[in-house]
Amino acid sequence: MSLAKADRLAPPTRRAHPPTVLIGLGIAALAVALLAALSGAVHIPLADALRVLTTGASQPNDTLWRNVLLDIRLPRVLFAVVAGAALAISGAAMQALFRNPLAEPGLVGISAGGALGAVAAIVLTTGGFIVTAPAAFAGSLLATAAAYAVGRRVPGVAGLLLAGIAINTVAGSLIGLLTYMASDAQLRDLTFWNMGSLAGASWSLLAFLAPWTLVWSLWLMRQWRAMNALLLGEREAQHLGFALVTVRYKLVMATALIVGPLVAATGGIGFVGLVVPHLVRMTLGADHRWLLPASMLTGALALTLADWLARIVVIPAELPIGLVTSLVGGPFFLWLLARGRRF
Repeated sequence: MSLAKADRLAPPTRRAHPPTVLIGLGIAALAVALLAALSGAVHIPLADALRVLTTGASQPNDTLWRNVLLDIRLPRVLFAVVAGAALAISGAAMQALFRNPLAEPGLVGISAGGALGAVAAIVLTTGGFIVTAPAAFAGSLLATAAAYAVGRRVPGVAGLLLAGIAINTVAGSLIGLLTYMASDAQLRDLTFWNMGSLAGASWSLLAFLAPWTLVWSLWLMRQWRAMNALLLGEREAQHLGFALVTVRYKLVMATALIVGPLVAATGGIGFVGLVVPHLVRMTLGADHRWLLPASMLTGALALTLADWLARIVVIPAELPIGLVTSLVGGPFFLWLLARGRRF
């Protein structure tokens, strides 16, 4: 069968007009990003923000506002946009791969491997973030590669799923051992890293992560036909001409290459890759031609909003963003269960 037929077999479950939804999500994401950039411990009026960015400092507060915007707020907001979009599209890809709307990137060991690398760097070295981030990235890639290498020996996605569970269990045990060995100061660092934060955002970090994430996210969006075919079942996908082994490998590796650097830079941020594709699927249906870009926009909106809430709830301090996303994601699934909604 041809790819044209694969297009016609896309799940006919759209509930809203996709272009309209995408435009609305884009406008909402821009509005929330603007709100997050202007509000916080230091409130900056919109007119003054535009003035200090275009004409420079001319009034007493202008230097402070300009420094806050350029050095702190804008890099952090853009980082939230990039991270949210990347986590959401990765979650959508994993849900298509496993044909399960409860799947997420951590299912194949990406998050657990990154956490193990970061914990090992914190406990066994004194290099700080410059060592922790590469260690977390390496841990994510190694864990994912191990899960794929073991799981591919079993036909279908069951082997990959079981291997991911085993990798997560082993990584969790090693994290527990390293935590037991950690000093009090290291325990504090471990706790805050596991709860996630976007406080490390900077223009230099964005210069690397934004192009990297964009390239791999665009590649994932081009795989929407394969993801639609996977939803029809493995046999049907093979009849449509897709090489399932190759498709699985590419989706898993692309997801690891997207999520690995983010885990390294942000720590543990849960539920974005799980909840966001779920919400979008409830609105647009399961056609990945629209689900993937809508998930990216919704993920950017959700994480920017979560980071804004983390900054303003306990001013002048801030909550770890992982706590905010978990506090929202957990009740969301309880609500679905209470409604008796089928997954």
